[in-house]
Amino acid sequence: MELKEYFDTVKGTGIMATADGDGKVDAAVYSRPHFMEDGTLAFIMADRLTHHNLQSNPCAVYLFVEEGPGYKGRRLFMKKTGEEQDTDRLYVLRRHKSPAKGEGEGPRFLVFFQLEKVLPLIGGGREEDTL
Repeated sequence: MELKEYFDTVKGTGIMATADGDGKVDAAVYSRPHFMEDGTLAFIMADRLTHHNLQSNPCAVYLFVEEGPGYKGRRLFMKKTGEEQDTDRLYVLRRHKSPAKGEGEGPRFLVFFQLEKVLPLIGGGREEDTL
């Protein structure tokens, strides 16, 4: 199953892990990734700790835990390639349509990542697992 199809069909919970330039780590709940035409992945972010960490350290891991019994899911190892702030594209991609653009919620960022490695939720992790 292609990764886009996987995220379109499988329900679960996603967590993004980042670290700042000094190595201080953070983890936060995030929605499923958006798959862009150029092959990058994108996430919509508020101006909080995850976004702040990515300014000094472009590496992140997105961990997705499937609903249901057992421990099934994916780990996506990614590197930030760019971002946009409050663009029309961001608001078109947004899955939760309210509040409307600019209604008192602070800036939003559409952050783009190159996918470097995909591993199952449990196991894997060898060098040959790299994309």
